[in-house]
Amino acid sequence: MSQKALPKILITGATGQVGNKTINFLLSNSDVEIIAAVRTSEKAKPFTALGIKTVILDFDDKNTHLPALEGIDRILIVTGYTVDMLRQSKVLLDNAKKAGVKHVVHLGACGPDNTTVGHWAWHQLVERYIEWCGFTFTHLRPETFMQNLLSYGGKKAITNGVINAYIEGARLSWVDVEDVAQVAAIALQNPELHSGKTYRLGYDACSFDDLAVKMTSIIGKPFRYEALSPEIFLQNMIEAGAEMAYMGCVYEHWKRYAAGTIPGADETFDNFEGITGKEPTKWNDFIEKHKAELNY
Repeated sequence: MSQKALPKILITGATGQVGNKTINFLLSNSDVEIIAAVRTSEKAKPFTALGIKTVILDFDDKNTHLPALEGIDRILIVTGYTVDMLRQSKVLLDNAKKAGVKHVVHLGACGPDNTTVGHWAWHQLVERYIEWCGFTFTHLRPETFMQNLLSYGGKKAITNGVINAYIEGARLSWVDVEDVAQVAAIALQNPELHSGKTYRLGYDACSFDDLAVKMTSIIGKPFRYEALSPEIFLQNMIEAGAEMAYMGCVYEHWKRYAAGTIPGADETFDNFEGITGKEPTKWNDFIEKHKAELNY
């Protein structure tokens, strides 16, 4: 009797934080086959070295989609930080439908269904398209990544104990990227248990002043928060040549955080233990875990 083929899971964004950590969680499961989607053969090398299969998939090159999706049962979709994510997601989903993909786990953004924050709403449009296409689905809506305290936009977020951010004294809801990846992996492994679910992922609420106090206590060196105007962020993005349709939305949401006009900005959730059987990462644990990186 022939052996039953293992479900094939395609991970997009495999070289990024969430995608890469999702693969790490999936590696312990011998009941699924993992395929990492990469844009170039060079980016495939680290995965090949670990015995992980790879395919070439470029969101902007539709000719790579169907070959990459051949035989795939489940997919994690992680797009980049540009308005192109809308077109990229639609075209990829259209091709996933043609290829016979059954379950889609989508990495979205913060907010309830009635959000008015621009780039969060874009992700919700993608969610609706996933549903309209007829896939079974799990929508992930992480709050602010704790890893943003380590670096943001490719730059260190803290310099000599000084934290800079653009939100005045606002409290945010935070989540460890590893916790997001763990939920993604579980949803990909057990779609029958997580189909039709929207998981909002945020488990500790803190302001940057709160974080400075926690880091001072845990690391044993002084930390302090200096708020910056969102206008500085906007100018930095313009000077860096960033894609401004997306970064303009980010600028607007920094302003709204600072003004306290984003409802539920510090809302936290109690779903993590039910999904994973574990407690989510809280700030004290995160700071302790990343002590060496945060020290100066």
